[in-house]
Amino acid sequence: MINKVTLIGNLGADPEVRHLESGVQVARFSVATNESYKDKDGNFQQITEWHNVVCWRELAERAEKMLKKGMLVFVEGKISYRKYTTQEGQDRYVTDIVANTFRLLERREGGGFDSRFPTAEDTPAAKSGAGEIPVSEPANNGNDSAGDDLPF
Repeated sequence: MINKVTLIGNLGADPEVRHLESGVQVARFSVATNESYKDKDGNFQQITEWHNVVCWRELAERAEKMLKKGMLVFVEGKISYRKYTTQEGQDRYVTDIVANTFRLLERREGGGFDSRFPTAEDTPAAKSGAGEIPVSEPANNGNDSAGDDLPF
């Protein structure tokens, strides 16, 4: 089975980075993707979709240093669905893209240009998990599916 997501879009805001009690870093940011089509009247329409992206550990550290609002970025990872209950007893549903890697696709401030797509060597060994309520560190037991539904 495969759970793989590839996005190319613009950052909606600077990454929000948090440090868990265990010292692990977690970064969250949104990416906007656009789709254009011609409607039945022949007019061009554009749809913008917003995606919540979560990065763990070294990838979160890279995101904090490199990513800024508006940048064009390539993100590769997996989709994660979660349900949690608020303190008021309401059920909430969250869809996140848990990033395995990302790459800038535009000029950097230093003048260099980086449009190379990531390779297997570029992918950090980062587990995932995310959300909007308190988090515990993901389990690191060698099973890629373990720890993916941690609340944040």
